[in-house]
Amino acid sequence: MDINKKNQKSILWVALICISFYLGLQNFQVVLDVLSYLFSLIFPFLLGGAIAFIFNVPMKKIESYLFRKKEKLHKFRRPLAFTITFLCFILVIIAGMFVVIPELIATGELLVKQIPEGFQELEKMFEKYETQWTALQAFQLDLNIDWDSIIQEIVEFVQGSVSGLLNSTLHVVSNIISAVTTAIIGFTFSIYILFQKEKLSLQAAKLNEAVFSDKTAKRIRYILQLSHETFANFISGQCMESVILGFLFFIAMSIFQMPYALLVGVLIAITALIPVFGAFIGCVVGVFLIAMVNPVQALWFLLLFLVLQQLEGNLIYPHVVGGKVGLPSFLVLVAVTIGGKTMGISGMLLFIPVASVLYSLLRDWVNHSFQSKQII
Repeated sequence: MDINKKNQKSILWVALICISFYLGLQNFQVVLDVLSYLFSLIFPFLLGGAIAFIFNVPMKKIESYLFRKKEKLHKFRRPLAFTITFLCFILVIIAGMFVVIPELIATGELLVKQIPEGFQELEKMFEKYETQWTALQAFQLDLNIDWDSIIQEIVEFVQGSVSGLLNSTLHVVSNIISAVTTAIIGFTFSIYILFQKEKLSLQAAKLNEAVFSDKTAKRIRYILQLSHETFANFISGQCMESVILGFLFFIAMSIFQMPYALLVGVLIAITALIPVFGAFIGCVVGVFLIAMVNPVQALWFLLLFLVLQQLEGNLIYPHVVGGKVGLPSFLVLVAVTIGGKTMGISGMLLFIPVASVLYSLLRDWVNHSFQSKQII
């Protein structure tokens, strides 16, 4: 009787899942809209969780060194560790701005100086082809072009563009306000997580034990621990790799006396936070900036980038990042490609540790299967 009841319950669950799947396919757009709305609701809290996770990596290290032999001051460890971590992040951002913004202003001034020279070259070109221009004017008169109607169309186009620009500006302002609000909520939520992480971990562990069987709960704990270690190692490894690559570019460009060595080094260090392909963004900006000063040196910089990129891809990244997350190099490339195609830059950052966790779980399952079958 119990077996029949179990079978009936299983059949009922399967039927409900199938019906739900069918209804979801029939109303696919509605399902997407609902999921999008739910995601927008929980996004500030997901952002807060991500901020808390990133802050927790250096904060945990700093906290372990504070007041180790002074128990009375232990209650100040976490607030002080958070303050130091937060100030370090702010100082890094400010330092980057002090390096990047003055150099960009100098580049803008250089462009402004070069624009009159460009117009002079255009003027010389027009003077050179003045006879052809006279013939062209005569040809235009023969065509009897209605310039008044053309001007009227241009005016109408500009009026429509101004209206569209105003709407776009309002939309941008609305998005900025929404983004700032989301950031404030996320940051506030991250502070709560960081200061209450032991309590939250204990509550999550109790919930896990209460809902699932001992075997399943143990498996969930293992997966969460593996995920935590993998993501923490990925963040620290990616930051270390970015600093190393930016420093290499700064040293190499300084040796070869290329312009914008510090600016390009900082830009590549920032863009290299995007796995595998991020440094190419810094390369494009570097080539453009150097070409404004010396086109020949821009070509040499491109060659230098290719050399250092090979060094980074074959030596630095596999050992610094790939070794920390335990993922083979070819799977790192696969994870970055799939993540970039599906979720953009955030997908590139997310899919490497996710792929590492799945790879570790698959490896454990394969080893367990081999051992249970006495293959090895």
